[in-house]
Amino acid sequence: MNKKNLRDISLSGKRVVMRVDFNVPIKNGVIADDTRIQAALPSIRYVLEQGASLVLMSHLGRPKEKGYEADFSLKPVADYLGRLLNKSIAFAPDCTAADEAAAALQPGEILMLENTRFSAAEQGKAKQSEGMSDADFAARKAELKAAKQKLAAKLASYGDVYVNDAFGTAHRDHASTASICPFMKARGGACVAGFLLEKELEYLGSAVEKPQRPFVAILGGAKVADKLAVVKNLLTKVDTLIVGGGMAYTFLKAQGHDVGKSLCELDQLDYANEMLAQAKERGVKLLLPVDNVAADAFSNDANIQTTGNEIPAGWMALDIGPATAKLYAEAVAGAKTVVWNGPMGCFEMPNFANGTMAVCKAVAKVKPAGGVSIIGGGDSVAAVNKSGLAAEMSHISTGGGASLEFLEGKTLPGCAALDDK
Repeated sequence: MNKKNLRDISLSGKRVVMRVDFNVPIKNGVIADDTRIQAALPSIRYVLEQGASLVLMSHLGRPKEKGYEADFSLKPVADYLGRLLNKSIAFAPDCTAADEAAAALQPGEILMLENTRFSAAEQGKAKQSEGMSDADFAARKAELKAAKQKLAAKLASYGDVYVNDAFGTAHRDHASTASICPFMKARGGACVAGFLLEKELEYLGSAVEKPQRPFVAILGGAKVADKLAVVKNLLTKVDTLIVGGGMAYTFLKAQGHDVGKSLCELDQLDYANEMLAQAKERGVKLLLPVDNVAADAFSNDANIQTTGNEIPAGWMALDIGPATAKLYAEAVAGAKTVVWNGPMGCFEMPNFANGTMAVCKAVAKVKPAGGVSIIGGGDSVAAVNKSGLAAEMSHISTGGGASLEFLEGKTLPGCAALDDK
């Protein structure tokens, strides 16, 4: 996506409305991980340095959309950001009623809006509750659709320019991520990407559309169903596809192996066989485990044994085995582009982290050797951070769901709505 960014427009004297992803873990008012806040700082500082004022908006968690909920308030985030920037940040307790606060901003000043998801209009999605008639459901959908447009118009009215720097929600067609753009453009304002969003599109776009080869994709995680479209799309682009984690056992079952009590989606066996056939037809190496670390219970303290691809009855595979880890590391060695989404096992438990850590170490060698390594997805990012090798990766994506949809080949509404170059 060749979209305009902050460098492409004049900001001096403007009031910028910026969508950020400050959906950070907060416990007892304390931010446990500020990665997403740190990631937005370059765009925030640039806007202020250019002589503009700034209105920040974000969601936090999954409130019930019935108004204010203290556990999901962005006030602690505003206070934390103020300390990082060493400046006072104004806070609007209602994102739909910040007209005066926004208008009062002077160049270099910041206003943060309260959680946009305190309003049901942000997502604009209706749910058909039990007993609700189809007619009432249709009416509710129309009501929320209109409310989303109204909220988008209100958010656009707070500034002269819109910046989306929230890749983590770019796959959502929400008031603050996509619907705002037509209203900002109607006001004569530009709609551009922030530096973080620009970087995400640059790395993921290059990997998908014009990768350096060999191109290796590594997919893990629990379920095949979560990555159906990703596998199908990547098989048209990669040279090697590595499959690990819980989803591998659906593929092994499809090949006729006994997977014991391992995670397995019986309704996806035909799909797994179809993907195996497509890989063969396209000349893509599709690698599956050749050995596994199995346990007799889902616990770090369970009895453990290393098995081949026949998992004993009553046992479950919770990690790839050492031979598989070696096989996967060898497949990654020499790759010029690597995209990794999903762990190889239950890495949260030390006894089942070896496979994921082995893959992590292999991927960490790609960048120093002149290749590009892209980590996309919450659990993959957590594993990389746990390994201490994050600095060795070319790019660590801030958007799990968004990166997956991008790898599926889907259009991301929050990106598509921005101005083209």
